[in-house]
Amino acid sequence: MSDPDPKLLEVLVCPQSRTPLRYDAEKRELISATARLAYPVRAGVPIMLADEARELDADE
Repeated sequence: MSDPDPKLLEVLVCPQSRTPLRYDAEKRELISATARLAYPVRAGVPIMLADEARELDADE
């Protein structure tokens, strides 16, 4: 599995909140702290669909 391009990560924002995302390399997810969503990254490609995102737990 590959990580997303760092330049791509600089410009991506959460489609729900329009705020910056943080990449969690261990879980291979883009995290939106504002929207409390984690978007999966598959084969280096961020899946920026709300239907594909998981809700963050209270401790995340």
